[in-house]
Amino acid sequence: MTDNNELLERLRGISRLAEFNSWLGLEVITAAPGEVELRMKWKKEMGQYSGFLHAGVQGALIDTACGFAAATLSGRVLASQFTVRCLRPAVGDRFRVVAKVTKPGRQQIFTTAELYATQDGEEKLVATGDTLLVPVQP
Repeated sequence: MTDNNELLERLRGISRLAEFNSWLGLEVITAAPGEVELRMKWKKEMGQYSGFLHAGVQGALIDTACGFAAATLSGRVLASQFTVRCLRPAVGDRFRVVAKVTKPGRQQIFTTAELYATQDGEEKLVATGDTLLVPVQP
């Protein structure tokens, strides 16, 4: 059985391989079997025309967190489908996304995520999402 520190370091290594994650400045904060927490600081290049975090970046955060949560149980996965629900304008100086596996499986893995924005020390839920992932062979 893998301990949480090994999972955390494995996910951090995987994240470093993705240039997109590096551009985002994505940090893997915690990892446990079936769960992960990621963090990212605001960059103006991630904003849409009104200065909010772009919905595409919100989707990327949810997709990545859900994929990492699934990977803690099954190894490599690919998203088959994901949904993002933007609940309010995503305004903050940093963002945190928490994802959990809701139903693991050999052929399909279901996950959910919540995305939070922190502005002036106050954290607010700004988006939720879920994914359907499929395990892939190395």
